[in-house]
Amino acid sequence: MLAYTLYPIAHLPAHDDRAWHVAWNPAKPLLASCSADKNVRLYSYAPSDTDAKIKFSLYHVIPTGHTKTVRGVAWSPSGETLATASFDSNIGIWEQEVGENESDGEPNKGEWECASLLEGHETECKSVGYSCTGNMLASCSRDKTVWIWEVLPDSDFECVSVLMEHTQDVKCVAWHPTEEILASASYDDTIKLYIDDPSDDWYCFSTLTGHTSTVWSLAWSPTHSYLASSSDDRTVRIWKRVGEHKWESALVLDGHGRSVYSISWGRGKGKAVKGEEYLGWLASAGGDGVIRIWELVEREGVVCSELITSLSKSHGVHDVNCISFCSRDGFEGMLATAGDEGQIAVWEIRPNCTK
Repeated sequence: MLAYTLYPIAHLPAHDDRAWHVAWNPAKPLLASCSADKNVRLYSYAPSDTDAKIKFSLYHVIPTGHTKTVRGVAWSPSGETLATASFDSNIGIWEQEVGENESDGEPNKGEWECASLLEGHETECKSVGYSCTGNMLASCSRDKTVWIWEVLPDSDFECVSVLMEHTQDVKCVAWHPTEEILASASYDDTIKLYIDDPSDDWYCFSTLTGHTSTVWSLAWSPTHSYLASSSDDRTVRIWKRVGEHKWESALVLDGHGRSVYSISWGRGKGKAVKGEEYLGWLASAGGDGVIRIWELVEREGVVCSELITSLSKSHGVHDVNCISFCSRDGFEGMLATAGDEGQIAVWEIRPNCTK
């Protein structure tokens, strides 16, 4: 028997079309989702007044005005700004207006307004993400490029670099959690790592190879020294930092029957034993509809994994397009998934009782 079980917490009001991505606000109890229906849904959550469960409710729907699918969403580190990446080739920057006070002194829910629209990509934007400081925003596209934008005052943005290292569609961008290192994943089966040269420009300092098909998703470890990638080749790879600018393949995880579209690396609730470094929980999901959760540790310099729980048919017969751990304190075992049928589901990983 596996050590943990995935329990469904909530099935949230569904989008009218395929749900592509979910993102937890790092500072507030909000979950954002996006869809082919061109809308962004925001869900709030809080402990229930009557029991120990977490209660979710639809907080707001943002009709983005994007003319095509909204493929990705990303919160700024402050939680005050939301970015959307769309197949219409544009990136929307959204901020909430300050609501007027009601008679009882409680503020209204201010509307979410488009504070800026970033243009430049030639075709579909696939992913967007803020750096750890919130000073940079990265975007990627089917046009094979990665753009880095500097975040300026008054919701202004300036493109400071256009990176053309990939030879095919770029599927995902992900920033290191504490350093301004950017990773990108592509249809060309590779992962690129970039840093800024203060005297020149952003550049690719490393290309990670090993996957044999499209790399769909990236996730940095909470311990900062590892990067995970998932692929059309049905595997998840763990890359270890072995030097300032050097990364090596440390582990390959398999078990999925189809493409692994999304991964997320959370702190988890496990603990390391003597002689180990605890690396957290890694979640994966994709075309087979299965959610798999691994606990990772480093033991004598070797990365080791244990499958602690899995769940088949998590979205019925549908693909799972995104999986995401909540990073807020007290919610480390909670994750959300987005399905091809438009459904957003929230799960909690709970330990099984053992005799």
